[in-house]
Amino acid sequence: MNELRLIEAALNTDQGQVRDHNEDFILCLEPTTSEEEQQHGWVYIVADGVGGADAGEIASQFASERTLSHYLTNQQEENWGKRLQRAMKVANTDLRQYVAEREGSSRMATTMVATTLQDNVAYIANVGDSRAYLWHKGIFEQITKDHSLVAKLVEEGAITAEEAENHPRKNVILYSLGSERDPQIDLFNVTMTKGDVLLLCSDGLTRHVADHELATIISQKTPDVAASTLIDLANKRGGEDNISAAVIRYNQAEPNQTQNEETKVTKKSKKRRRKSLWVLTLLLSLVQALLIISAWLILIPR
Repeated sequence: MNELRLIEAALNTDQGQVRDHNEDFILCLEPTTSEEEQQHGWVYIVADGVGGADAGEIASQFASERTLSHYLTNQQEENWGKRLQRAMKVANTDLRQYVAEREGSSRMATTMVATTLQDNVAYIANVGDSRAYLWHKGIFEQITKDHSLVAKLVEEGAITAEEAENHPRKNVILYSLGSERDPQIDLFNVTMTKGDVLLLCSDGLTRHVADHELATIISQKTPDVAASTLIDLANKRGGEDNISAAVIRYNQAEPNQTQNEETKVTKKSKKRRRKSLWVLTLLLSLVQALLIISAWLILIPR
């Protein structure tokens, strides 16, 4: 757990039971000082090298590292969500340039989902079908939208969600980093409250683990246990793809709540001080009255 803002996170990745190597890549930046916290916040990235492309593992690592590098250097952008989105766009250009200069590689591409947390807001950017979910007070929902063929067909009403599960072209990705000059990179933001949990993952996890199971695991277990449990469960059910998960729990009280509590304490202190002043004033008045009476008794001739 990071004591600066009480954010607890764990990232885990595995090659699965079928693939002979891991094309997923996970990366994070967690501040160690208040200055780093104010400059960059927390950054978590999950990338999945696109199957069928050359050296997907190189693409996912290269794009993740370039995204983080560009995010760190672009401190002029005050909106951290746009800062993250811009970093991913520049990383896309870098990856395409890298492929152009590398002999023997016709194409490299990767999906990516990333988040940066500033105060109590999580900015989430994604391209492809790696996802971000939010568990909030018992409600679990997918924040990102898949950039895939079946997702688009479902959105257009051409097929049902049930038909999409076993669609023969369910692995066709419409956008990814490295695949085109200007891929679609969506940006979302969610307000975090104490106890909320973010889950970033590759499709190797959601292929085997249903949403209600994801919700139960990340809400009832610590992030490190939850991340390993999710990976193990996907592997037990076949592990047909590489599997990655980043579980991020937000444990910080809401800023407004803290401010309200401080305001209540201040008001109570002021009230006590006013009461003490009234008591002191009353005592002084009584003493003054007694002195006047005493002087009057002394001065009156007998």
